[in-house]
Amino acid sequence: MADLLPLMLQGAWVTLQITFFGSLLAIVAATLAALGKMSTWRPLRWFCVVYIEIFRGTSLLVQLFWLFFVLPLPPFNLELSPYTVAIVGLGLHIGAYGAEIMRGAINSVAKGQYEACTALNFRPFTRFRRIILPQALLAAMGPGTNLLIELLKNTSLVSLITLADLSFRARQLDQATFETLKVFALALLMYFVMAQAINLAMRRLERHLARGRVQGSL
Repeated sequence: MADLLPLMLQGAWVTLQITFFGSLLAIVAATLAALGKMSTWRPLRWFCVVYIEIFRGTSLLVQLFWLFFVLPLPPFNLELSPYTVAIVGLGLHIGAYGAEIMRGAINSVAKGQYEACTALNFRPFTRFRRIILPQALLAAMGPGTNLLIELLKNTSLVSLITLADLSFRARQLDQATFETLKVFALALLMYFVMAQAINLAMRRLERHLARGRVQGSL
C-alpha cells in the first residue's frame, strides 16, 4: 500500500484543487444566475434561464468534451488547458443546479427584512450584501453541501480530458501493478475523506452564519 500512496496523493491534490476552484466558480455562477433569473430585465432573465437549462439538461461529460475538444476548432478557436476546462466545466455545471437553490433561498428571506432595509435607507447592494445574502446562504447551506460533494465526485470525469486527477492515477496504478483491490479501495477511501472534509467545513460555516444571524437579531 505504501508504494501506491505517493502517486495517489498527487492525484488527490489535483482533485482537491479542481474541487476548490470549481466550487468557488459554482457559488458565484449560482448566485449571479439566481439574481439574473429574478431580474425584471427580460434579456438578462432569459440569458440566465438558457444557461441554467442547458447546463442542467445536458451531460457533464459532453460539456467537458465541448470545452476541451470543440472550442479549439473554428469558428471558436479558443484553446483551454485541461485544468481550466475542468474548473470551468464543473463550476458552470454545478452552478446551474445551485442557481435554483439560491433563488429559492433568496425568496425565503422574510419580506420584513426588505422593509427594514428600506426604512434604514440601505442601498440595494448594501442591503443584498449585508442582510439578504447571509440569510440566503444559511438557507441554501444544506442542499448546497450536497452539490459541492457532487462536484467532488464528478471530478472523476476530468481524467477523460487527460488531467491526472485521483481517478486517472488509480487507473494508471491499476494497469501498472494489477493490484485492483488495493488501488480502488484506497481511491474510495480518499474520496470519502475529502467528501467528509467538505461536509465538516460546510457545517462549521453554517454554524458561523447561524450565530451571526442570532447576534444580529438581538
